[in-house]
Parts: sequence; structure tokens; C-alpha cells
Amino acid sequence: MSTALEAFIEYITVVKGLSKRSIEAYSSDLNDFEKFLKKDIIKAKLDDILGYLENYTNQNSINRKLSSINTFFKFCEKEEFVKNRPVLKQFKYQRVLPTLLEYEDIINGLKLIKKEGWIDYRDYAYILFLYATGVRVSESIEIKKDDINGEWLKIRSAKGDKQRMVPVAKFALKALNEYLDKREKKSEYIWVNYRGGKMSRITAFKITKKYLNVSPHVLRHSFATSLVLGGADLRVVQELLGHSTILTTQIYTHIQQKNLEQTVMDFHPLSKGC
Repeated sequence: MSTALEAFIEYITVVKGLSKRSIEAYSSDLNDFEKFLKKDIIKAKLDDILGYLENYTNQNSINRKLSSINTFFKFCEKEEFVKNRPVLKQFKYQRVLPTLLEYEDIINGLKLIKKEGWIDYRDYAYILFLYATGVRVSESIEIKKDDINGEWLKIRSAKGDKQRMVPVAKFALKALNEYLDKREKKSEYIWVNYRGGKMSRITAFKITKKYLNVSPHVLRHSFATSLVLGGADLRVVQELLGHSTILTTQIYTHIQQKNLEQTVMDFHPLSKGC
């Protein structure tokens, strides 16, 4: 535990006099965040916070962890552990996390991109790429040209240092190749900023927010939902998403059940009444 974090725990215990449960919640959230960072917590940037929260899908969990992080850095700024604290407003962040985007919503968002420069081609291709592969933002920005072989994508920087292979839809590959042909900056990375450096998580969030009004994670969820509704086996979806356990993927079982129920209601003769 870092010095700043120890000071914060002492502050909420002695000065603020918070309950034992509240202290344990703060300690758990902040220790977990510091483990994710693999560096002193006070060195965290806004990009790090976004990357950390990307690992969670439950809005209540995201809200609580973000509240803990914001409270901690507010304390650090007051005590001069940091000069300028990273700030991410939780309510504004929550509103850009709808549960799902339909295919038509994504296509309509893509129509807003005018394709007047190579950055426009990048944004167009990036949105399609996220929806076609279901990759995490943290994985997408690490992808290099050598990681794409034909219609297959090798994801090297997956959680837990594992690797997996994911097929890429032809429509998304076409958009990707158009972007690479138009790109004015040379780099080993696929997704770059206007200077030619590796694209950041913040830029990724700005792209999907601008055209779809959602976070990139929603496209990952939409990818999985589309597969499940299309009849894909949950084990296959687990492999494609890179979930270490099927328990994580089972959040999509309610989609299967709802789809089956709707199918019976639409097509079984008894559902129409006697």
C-alpha cells in the first residue's frame, strides 16, 4: 500500500470517523485499483481510470469504484500528494453506458462520419472493428499490423496475459484497409492519433461518444449480444470475448431466454389463443 493510500485510510478512520464497512469498502476499491495499475496509485491518470473501469459492466460497481477513486484523489490534492487530480464525473460517465446498441443504431452512427480525411476513415473503421471483434479498448489500442493475418486477429494483450484468435468480418476488414491506405502516419500500431502515436483509451472513448453516444464497451456488449441472438453457443462467445470463466459470459443467458420466449410467442399456435 502506498504512503498516500495509508494516509487516506487513516484520514477516513480517525478524522472522518467512517463506519468499519465504509472503510473496508474504500480500502478494497483502492487496493484493487492500485493492483491494476502496477504502480503507485498517485501516478494514475484519467486514462488509467478509464481502463480500470472498463473491466466492470455492473453500473452500481462502476459508480462505487469511481466514487472511491474520486474521493481519494480529492484528499490527495488537498494534502498536496498530487498537484492536479484526475477527475471523472460519475453521473456523466454512467449516461454513456446503455445496455445495447442495435445494428441499425451503429450503421446510423457511421453515416455521420463524412470521410473527408484519414482521421475520419480511422473513426469509421475503429467503430466497425470494435463491433466486429468484441475486443476490449485496452486490447484494441495495442493491436499491431502483424496481429492481423487474413481474416484473423491475434489478441496479444488480453487480460491475464493470455492470447486468443478472433475472426474479423469482411466488411470491417474492408474499412480497416481503406483507413490504412489513407493513413498519413507510419506506425507498427493499427490505431494511431493524428500525430502518429498509439491511440489512447481517451481517444477511443471520444470516437464512440461522438458518433454513437456510448462507451466502447457497449460495442463489445453489442457484439456478444448479436452472436447470442444469432444462436451462437455461450462457450464460443466466451472464447471470443476472452472470458476466463463461463460464469462471466452467463450474463447473456437472459438474452437467450428472452429470445426463446419471444420465438414461442410469435410462432407457436397455442400462443395465439384457441
